[in-house]
Amino acid sequence: MIKQCTLRQSVSAVGIGLHTGRKVKLTMHPAAPDTGIIFRRVDLTPAVELPARAESVNDTRLATTLNEGNVVVSTIEHLMSAFNGMGIDNLYVDVDAPEIPIMDGSGATFVYLIRSAGILEQNAPRHFARVKKSVEVHDGDKWAKLEPHNGLILDFGIAFGHPAIDSTVQHAVVDLGRETYEEAVCRARTFGFVSDVELLRSMGLAKGGTLENAIVMDEFRVLNVGGLRSDDEFVKHKILDAMGDLYVLGRPLLARYSAYKSGHSLNNKLLRALLADPDAWELTSVPQEARPFKASAD
Repeated sequence: MIKQCTLRQSVSAVGIGLHTGRKVKLTMHPAAPDTGIIFRRVDLTPAVELPARAESVNDTRLATTLNEGNVVVSTIEHLMSAFNGMGIDNLYVDVDAPEIPIMDGSGATFVYLIRSAGILEQNAPRHFARVKKSVEVHDGDKWAKLEPHNGLILDFGIAFGHPAIDSTVQHAVVDLGRETYEEAVCRARTFGFVSDVELLRSMGLAKGGTLENAIVMDEFRVLNVGGLRSDDEFVKHKILDAMGDLYVLGRPLLARYSAYKSGHSLNNKLLRALLADPDAWELTSVPQEARPFKASAD
């Protein structure tokens, strides 16, 4: 059977919270089989644990946020995306602030940290959530859907009505049975608009956003000196976000995920719709020889 994985050793990094603008220390520690991903607010006494669960996501304003009572850990989606893409099942994630550091706005730094710590295969079978029938959610013209598939395919379409985005690739499909997270997804950065900054900051958001950790656009163009990393960076970042949002299920999915203009809120509604229908999914283990995902290079 495919086995669960954690890190070989602890690893730390320091960065800035995208929305709070606060300095944050992040430390990832190995965890025993069947622990799952557990965030810990170590700046509080006693420390508060926030397991990554779909039902614990109650704030999706421009980020995915976990809460346990009044305690929150926000902007978890890029880190969770890296865990999903790299096959990490069990981990303690300690932070000394209410937000995960944004790093460069993509999943690449988190992949680097995972690689630096090393990936440890554990003596326990990995449990997958296999989608058995279609589940779909809508919000106006936005929608997201899960369908049966023996692997994980992410099919995403965007439409922002902005010249800098409209001139790039609007639709992308990533089949993780054919390409790895590192190859196809992890370097795509988050993005935002100068015109939204004042409003967001009045809401207590985007206080840490800079050209170093996001693609920033005025009314017409990308302002970052180096431009885009790829012509599909915008839509690939939406896939990166979706991989993080979906991983708060607590299990890797075997499914085809399709979406149009979806975001953190709709992705979480999709997970809740899946969990609400016990006939739509099942927990399963997968034999090693039937591995559904392309292995990353060592």
